[in-house]
Amino acid sequence: MRALAHPARIAIMEHLAGSVEDVTATECAGVVGLSPSATSYHLRALAKAGLIEDAPSRGDGRERVWRTRMRGYSIELEGGADSEAKAAERAVTDVFLARGDERVRQWVARSAEEAPEWYDAALMSETVLMVTAAELKEITKKMLEMLEPYKRSVRQNDPPEGSRRALLQMRAVPLD
Repeated sequence: MRALAHPARIAIMEHLAGSVEDVTATECAGVVGLSPSATSYHLRALAKAGLIEDAPSRGDGRERVWRTRMRGYSIELEGGADSEAKAAERAVTDVFLARGDERVRQWVARSAEEAPEWYDAALMSETVLMVTAAELKEITKKMLEMLEPYKRSVRQNDPPEGSRRALLQMRAVPLD
């Protein structure tokens, strides 16, 4: 949890999980808006947490190359966690929500310039359900299973022509 509790680390994970190949700290620095050395620090923290790993060298071995070990992530809050773990959960949740909200705002700001098929495909929706905890868990499980075939990157599954990265947010929380 703590490894993701920083906006730069979330941005790195998004970058690695998307359409990019393996990256160096210098290549990630432009994405996160930090120096290569600061970015390298965040990459090492993500590696220590097991979220990314060393990738094969590109040649001379002078640059350290990284790749993700995952295609996405979920924040699963644990009710019985100690206060330190709960604080880490809140920090990660705050970063996760802020980053997601910012990405949606960026889409809205540029949506008028998007191709009609992408404009029509986008959706923002909210539905209030009356469910038990078990039913809510089953709904989210089925939604995650449905998304699995679409978690691909350029280097993995040769995505279809015309595909691009898309953000899908799902928030399932009790209201009262």
